[in-house]
Amino acid sequence: MCEANVYVMNKNVEELLLERVDTIIPKDREIYLENIFGERKTIEARIKELHLVDHKIILERFEKG
Repeated sequence: MCEANVYVMNKNVEELLLERVDTIIPKDREIYLENIFGERKTIEARIKELHLVDHKIILERFEKG
């Protein structure tokens, strides 16, 4: 198993965004995600933390302004 669950920070709480992600492609201010089921999402955020042993990726949205 090489996939990970992706969470996004929302008011200091991790919220599950997409499970079993196996493709992550950062481009400019966006991150494209695709999981093993073919589900796809694009989010305007940055990678905050990677916990590869725990199969967990945490994203953080850019602050407005």
